[in-house]
Amino acid sequence: MSVLSQILEHRIIAIVRGVQPQNVLQLAEAMYKGGIRLLEVTMNSADPLAVIKEVSAKMGDKMIIGAGTVLDAATAREAAAAGARFILSPVLEPEVIKTARELGVVSIPGAYTATEIYAAYKQGADMIKVFPATSAAYIKDIMAPLPKMHLLPTGGIMPENIRDFQQAGAAGFGIGSALVNAKAAITPEYLQQLTEKSQQFIRAIQS
Repeated sequence: MSVLSQILEHRIIAIVRGVQPQNVLQLAEAMYKGGIRLLEVTMNSADPLAVIKEVSAKMGDKMIIGAGTVLDAATAREAAAAGARFILSPVLEPEVIKTARELGVVSIPGAYTATEIYAAYKQGADMIKVFPATSAAYIKDIMAPLPKMHLLPTGGIMPENIRDFQQAGAAGFGIGSALVNAKAAITPEYLQQLTEKSQQFIRAIQS
């Protein structure tokens, strides 16, 4: 199964931003226990390439690791070399899309307006991160004239509203601080809470 197919199947991408590098693997394992299979390590975190390399190696095929906040082609190449299998951007940067496709990794640029979303699609994006995801109604409005788009709303998605985004036509969901608290102490209690919160998100899209 291709990486894109797995993203479309599992749908929830957990975003790890600003976490201490030595803690990311524990968080990944806790979320995996809760059903999360897709993890984004943002490139504006500490030592992201080493983190991607470590977590990719330790988790193997159990979890697909990608790089987020990729703003240029050079960073995309570095991330892919470290083991990232998808490349996420907060913006629409044609060179990042082109580079991701050349490297054979999934391209997920960021866009917001219908014009930006269509431009990303035309330039070869596999999915399009809609950021900020202000409401499910906005996703529904975009999907009406652009039904072929795989949209990944990100920001503000909670267990309580994720079904609304799903019913609006979203193909996946980027979940950051609503799932991972970068400032939390890594205790057994926190890891258990993280597993349980992951389960809440998974149950919400399966019910």
